Amino acid sequence: SAGAAHSLALTAGGEVWSWGNGSGQLGHGDEQHQLLPKKVEAYADQRVVAVSAGGDHSLALTAGGRRRRLELGLWSLWPAGPRRR
Repeated sequence: SAGAAHSLALTAGGEVWSWGNGSGQLGHGDEQHQLLPKKVEAYADQRVVAVSAGGDHSLALTAGGRRRRLELGLWSLWPAGPRRR
């Protein structure tokens, strides 16, 4: 998925990778630009089933877990990294 100046990739194993201009939307807990894809560690213990990159935000949808529910994670201009909703 591609945003205005960043991209997301979802692997077959449910890992999320991001790269591009960083203003928090890359999900790495900082505002650093990433020239190469870097794994979003906030989702290392979850299975992500879909991602979407917007103009200045990113979304990830996770599945499974103890309660077998879907969760939506949003990150944007929050350098702390993804926040689950």
